[in-house]
Amino acid sequence: MIMVIIKSGLQNLLWDTCIAPSMKPNIRRLSETYLEQLFELDDQLMSKHELQLKKWRNRLLLKGASAEKSNFPEQSSSEVCLVDETLECDISQLPERAILQIFFYLSLKDVLICGQVNHAWMLMTQLSSLWNAIDFSTVKHAIPDKYIVSTLQRWHLNVLRLNFRGCLLRPKTFRSASHCRNLQELNVSDCPTFTDESMRHISEGCPGVLYLNLSNTTITNRTMRLLPRHFHNLQNLSLAYCRRFTDKGLQYLNLGNGCHKLIYLDLSGCTQISVQGFRYIANSCTGILHLIINDMPTLTDNCVKALVEKCSHITSMIFTGAPHISDCTFKALSTCKLRKIRFEGNKRITDASFKFMDKNYPDLSHIYMADCKGITDSSLRSLSPLKQLTVLNLANCVRIGDVGLRQFLDGPASIRIRELNLSNCVQLSDVSVLKLSERCPNLNYLSLRNCEHLTAQGIAYIVNIFSLVSIDLSGTDISNEDLNVLSRHKKLKELSVSACYRITDDGIQAFCKNSLILECLDVSYCSQLSDMIIKALAIYCINLTSLSIAGCPKITDSVMEMLSAKCHYLHILDISGCVLLTDQILDDLQIGCKQLRILRMQYCTNISKNAAERMSSKVQQQEYNSNDPPRWFRYDREGNPLTQPENITSSKGHLELTVEKSTYSSEEEAV
Repeated sequence: MIMVIIKSGLQNLLWDTCIAPSMKPNIRRLSETYLEQLFELDDQLMSKHELQLKKWRNRLLLKGASAEKSNFPEQSSSEVCLVDETLECDISQLPERAILQIFFYLSLKDVLICGQVNHAWMLMTQLSSLWNAIDFSTVKHAIPDKYIVSTLQRWHLNVLRLNFRGCLLRPKTFRSASHCRNLQELNVSDCPTFTDESMRHISEGCPGVLYLNLSNTTITNRTMRLLPRHFHNLQNLSLAYCRRFTDKGLQYLNLGNGCHKLIYLDLSGCTQISVQGFRYIANSCTGILHLIINDMPTLTDNCVKALVEKCSHITSMIFTGAPHISDCTFKALSTCKLRKIRFEGNKRITDASFKFMDKNYPDLSHIYMADCKGITDSSLRSLSPLKQLTVLNLANCVRIGDVGLRQFLDGPASIRIRELNLSNCVQLSDVSVLKLSERCPNLNYLSLRNCEHLTAQGIAYIVNIFSLVSIDLSGTDISNEDLNVLSRHKKLKELSVSACYRITDDGIQAFCKNSLILECLDVSYCSQLSDMIIKALAIYCINLTSLSIAGCPKITDSVMEMLSAKCHYLHILDISGCVLLTDQILDDLQIGCKQLRILRMQYCTNISKNAAERMSSKVQQQEYNSNDPPRWFRYDREGNPLTQPENITSSKGHLELTVEKSTYSSEEEAV
């Protein structure tokens, strides 16, 4: 009915315009044709939506009816038909290669469930190649130790990769991994019961290990002595947050055949390592290519100098949380052929470091220098000649402005750039966006978070960056009209407009209608949004994989049911602060969103602890509490606006911490 009224109104508007009488018949025909095409797609989507929603509700009714009849073994004729129909699509008839390709996408838990369907499916789950990689971390709360032991005993000749991350197991269970003689990759990170004795059994039984992750375990120098003695081909080693070994343990790495084939080393959080310890590493691991040292406040320029004296092959280096590193480190690294560097939160790095990059690292492809306050426009000018640069992250570098970005984009570096993060570079304006649209033909990911000088004209320029698939405009002054303009891009898959207070339901609806391929949406802390946006997503954006509606207090159970019924590919959902949601949505999510992996439910006052505990077994990661929303959310536990909101100074800082999280692509996270 609404569509008919709109159609009639538009026709009258065209007809009443000052048009020559002789032209009116032609214009009438053209307008009618155009309007019919305009609304035909919308009508089709609405009809499809209503049909799918009806099927969803019928499914819920059938589920309730089957639960009531669970005590009766008889099957109705409809149930028999359903079973017969399922057997017609039995994948056990496919070739073995096709079956393996399907099962490789399933978690261990899903594989175990599939093995209980029938005999044919059980045989499929026992294909030997399917057990080359076993990830026990996904079922660490559900599978007992005895099952792990029996599984490893049965498939010990086939297992190549084992993941025990976060598993609380008995020492005997870890010992069973030593039977896997062909083991190549082992991850025991965050396992509090993993000890030196466990490592001894595994090192004696699995000499072919290439990848070993011991991060955040209680290993000591005894384990460090075992590594060079047994793992002669070890290439990847993570000792992150292992604080019980000493410099003496690092000296052991040079014993016997040593760890001379090591190419990847992670020493994050190992604050006990001194300059001498880094010398020991340099003596034994001269072939290191990738070095990660995060959360290391004790790391100094002298530590890096001691390391690179003999490790001249380093190509990627990550130092986040190392505030004492300065320009001297870049001077010491001039002997290396760096391609990827990442520093964050450093105040001692200045423009001088970027001059070293231009002269000594012509092959740099990834640069992350987030939250480095000493960087100015001069640094960007130094980066412009880098022809291989594809990823640049300068988030929170507040001294960068339009002049520096223009100089950077005028160089050859702009041609290949794919990812550009300029979050909180508050001096940037529409001029920079115009330059981006002219000089960056391959730009896929762009973040202009909290760039407060961005206007409607800048949004119009973004539409002309045709290669763009992801845009972050959180904390900007974007309006409904700007979203309507942005929807003309057609190729955007990811949009973040967190804490954009001028956006209402109309703007999000308009964007969704023209963004049918949208996969990720963040509208958190847009408290003026209501159920209408969820309905729009359920109708137009059924391929959604990530959604954040945190801080949106008007969202209710009814539309979340609609979302569960339509968006079956949802992996990440944040409903923190949605105070009107109840336990019912968790039931809907379990039925409709089978692929949900991460669920955040902070400050959900109407979701019970019992329901949250039941849901925790269905997802890989869950955050929950039922506390009242903080005052900086600007509403109470009922969703009502605070009558006297306090002057949000500290609150705004808290919000910025939330919205300043840099969005990294999968490629950036892998560095």
